[in-house]
Amino acid sequence: MARAAAETRTETWSRYGLWVFSALVLIFLIAPILVIMPLSFNSEPYFSYPMPGLSWRWYEDFFTSERWTSALEMSIIVASLATCASTVLGTLAALGLSRANFPGKALVMSVLISPMIVPVIITAVAMFFFFSVVGVLNTTLGLVMAHTVLATPFVVITVTATLSGYDHGLTRAAASMGATPIHTFRKVTLPLILPGIVSGSLFAFVTSFDEVVVVLFIASPEQRTLPKQMFSGIREMISPTITAAATLLILFAVTMLTTVELLRRRSARLRGIKP
Repeated sequence: MARAAAETRTETWSRYGLWVFSALVLIFLIAPILVIMPLSFNSEPYFSYPMPGLSWRWYEDFFTSERWTSALEMSIIVASLATCASTVLGTLAALGLSRANFPGKALVMSVLISPMIVPVIITAVAMFFFFSVVGVLNTTLGLVMAHTVLATPFVVITVTATLSGYDHGLTRAAASMGATPIHTFRKVTLPLILPGIVSGSLFAFVTSFDEVVVVLFIASPEQRTLPKQMFSGIREMISPTITAAATLLILFAVTMLTTVELLRRRSARLRGIKP
């Protein structure tokens, strides 16, 4: 009994130690973000502490300056179009891969998620040469196509994960009652996998919205997305407006991740899994 109690105390201390270590790692990772965010409210155009005062001037500059608003508009347009395309393509691919008799499933899945594995600089160079051949380099269509390639794997993974707990007997039951495949998908399959589709869409949107390396290779000088504008601003003229833009992107990413977690829990409840 004493040995068992000692082992229990050891396990308890080990668990607490793991929590403390994880918390320290998390603090180490987010500390640069926590340091930069207050500087977006600095009243002076310097990146230094202590701040002489607080001001909203950099946020005002972000929402009133043409170079920032046009970059934000371009990012929203490209990310929205890429999200729509990647959601459709990724969902169709996940539905096909979910079939038990799909030939070469592992190979196809490897090809689909390769943009997540291959370094983005290699992908950017490959897209540059390919798009220059097909004639879509320095065009909005080229940007959307490139971002669709980068975002589709996230949709494939999230929808495939959702379909792993899907009961295909429901599809067969609907078909036995005379429902067409399209009607079965709309009324049976889609409502159950919708949280996964929306989660994948959110990941796809964030991936497209934050992409900068591919944009630097295939976009024209006039095509400035928000990350490209921030990158150019750091190289050309450092302005605290960049910290305001970064803060807004961080808040946007946190909101997206929170939404994804809520959707995951809803999907788990629909499938009868305790979150």
